[in-house]
Amino acid sequence: MRVWPGNPFPLGATWTGDGVNFAIFSENATAVELCLFEQADSATEIARIPVRERSNKVWHSFLPDLRPGQLYGYRVHGPFAPEQGHRFNPQKLLLDPYAKAITGPVRWHEVLCGYPYGDERADLWLDTRDSAGYLPKCVVIESAFTWGNDQPPRTPWNRSVIYETHLRSMTVRHPQVPEKLRGTYLGMCCEPVIEHLRSLGVTAVELMPMHQSMTERHLVLKNLTNYWGYSTVGFFAPDVRFATGGHGEQVLEFKTMVKVLHSAGIEVILDVVYNHTGEGDQLGPTVCLRGIDNASYYRLRPDNKRLYLDFTGTGNSLNMLHHRTLQLILDSLRYWVGEMHVDGFRFDLAPVLAREIHDVDRLSRFFAIMQQDPVLCGIKLIAEPWDLGHGGYQVGNFPNGWAEWNGRYRDTVRRFWRGDPGQVPELAFRVAGSSDLYGPEGRHPYASVNYVISHDGFSLQDLVSYEHKHNESNGEENRDGTNENCGRNWGVEGPSDSPSIVRMRERIKRALVAMLAFSQGVPMLHAGDELGHTQQGNNNAYVHDDELNWLSWELDPRQKSFLAFVSRCFALRRQHPVLRRRSFFRGRPLEGRRVKDVTWIRPDGLEMTQADWQHPDNAILGMFITGHATDEVDERGRLIAGNTLLLLVNGGTRARLCRLPLIEEAGTWHEVLNTVRPGSRVVQQQSVNLVGHSLILFEYRE
Repeated sequence: MRVWPGNPFPLGATWTGDGVNFAIFSENATAVELCLFEQADSATEIARIPVRERSNKVWHSFLPDLRPGQLYGYRVHGPFAPEQGHRFNPQKLLLDPYAKAITGPVRWHEVLCGYPYGDERADLWLDTRDSAGYLPKCVVIESAFTWGNDQPPRTPWNRSVIYETHLRSMTVRHPQVPEKLRGTYLGMCCEPVIEHLRSLGVTAVELMPMHQSMTERHLVLKNLTNYWGYSTVGFFAPDVRFATGGHGEQVLEFKTMVKVLHSAGIEVILDVVYNHTGEGDQLGPTVCLRGIDNASYYRLRPDNKRLYLDFTGTGNSLNMLHHRTLQLILDSLRYWVGEMHVDGFRFDLAPVLAREIHDVDRLSRFFAIMQQDPVLCGIKLIAEPWDLGHGGYQVGNFPNGWAEWNGRYRDTVRRFWRGDPGQVPELAFRVAGSSDLYGPEGRHPYASVNYVISHDGFSLQDLVSYEHKHNESNGEENRDGTNENCGRNWGVEGPSDSPSIVRMRERIKRALVAMLAFSQGVPMLHAGDELGHTQQGNNNAYVHDDELNWLSWELDPRQKSFLAFVSRCFALRRQHPVLRRRSFFRGRPLEGRRVKDVTWIRPDGLEMTQADWQHPDNAILGMFITGHATDEVDERGRLIAGNTLLLLVNGGTRARLCRLPLIEEAGTWHEVLNTVRPGSRVVQQQSVNLVGHSLILFEYRE
């Protein structure tokens, strides 16, 4: 086989039209071998080719006789000295970190370990068994795809509604999706799924991890799987679990999904895990970065380089202090935007990416490069703003241009509707866009991604049905998952046949969704909550490829009614520009008018005083937004007119008579949404009865 020197750039395996260029970085390796395979499960390569060229610590070669579809991997030679941070072992086949496709999921087997599997100190010894038969192979791909006139929707942040979902869970039980497409990329873009998303007003789907992942040892031993996929081993490779075709087809099917969703006006946001990999701690397998250059790619403990710094709770953290690790992440992001046409990213445990020596640095190299990069600076960037390290809770501390999952919004809204006292002052900040968190640095309300439910924790149905987690089926004796869920079961733990309990649960669900839809910021729904999906009290269902995660589309009348209610809430959000402002309320009279942009109202219709805010038993809040407070403009910069709204909420048990504010302009108040009763009506009286645990939205029509 002919072997030419090739080029050190781009990294990975690149089909040029007349051969394949291979390039891989390793700073501390002494030799690199490219291994070619005929079958995905082959235990022996058909060729082992020394990579002799090395430029700037990148090993490279060009093979003019290879074509797309070729299977390959690497063997990397170097010192096996764990106490010095080196874990080279050429007996272990390795995945290319820049591989664009991988033949199958990486599944745990002890032969994948670089040491003889055994006790806690066994990793100090070299294992000489060959792992090739147990590792999937990388695939050389043909990147050509007919994108046609595909254009990113570029939905403005303030008009965005995000729908977080697991791709397989979304369609695996959908009766209108063809059976062979259920649980796949192509199933996600079927017409019934798109129609469902559009009926909810969804503008972007946030897909849980799409990168190739693996299942950890402790799960395999319990016959469980890492279903959610937060255990990445391939930052460029779409997960083969969601493909219908053979080797490399996952790339084409992913692109097809994006193209079809774009044609429906729906953006694609990927949940990405760049903070760690599936290789785990020192006792984990050697499948990729560990065997290529452990000391460069991972954060090692300065006092004992055999061990890893772990800010993630998974055993390792990527070394963002090394320029090649930073390049790996940025190259991956650019690839998904430029080649795969995705519209944004949600970064799992994002503070890990900003840790310099130990502390989180909002001026870190990662943020600086992201803000300057011409490909990445214009897309949607969302941070999960916490990790498990010291000072890891960073809500409100990310730079301009980033949005954040607002955990304080989630917790405050849950506590208020659970009936906790003293929540009204905090609730006002959250409903108004969290200016206390994002205003001081010149950010906007849409920096706050508001959510009540995400994949972490209870589903919406379970939030109103359980007060304690029930994770026994995870195999960890119910020790995993958070203990603080801010849930309330309203009378009995779990399912209930009591009509009064069921009615209360449905009322609280409606209040939670309505508040999400009517809050300033970017709302995020979690898939299945609109359908009444239950995880049976499991608040950490990441190991279940079954009905705990799969959505059911067979809805009873109550579930259909709730689905219609959710759609109604977000339709109202679309209709009223004052519910999706681009700037924060100022709480002052508008120019040329006596009315404030927002006024906080108490039950007698007057503005709240300091004493009202400080009253510990107050559970009622009125939010009066004048229609003149709109700051949304059309393509010519003209203000889009809006109507005046009044939002009344009662998180307590007692009903209160609430007086509607007086308005100078002639007109009438219309009750457009009430969580206690369906429909809308003209309000004939100046006062309305606001029952306990309820929300009402009024619109003033001149």
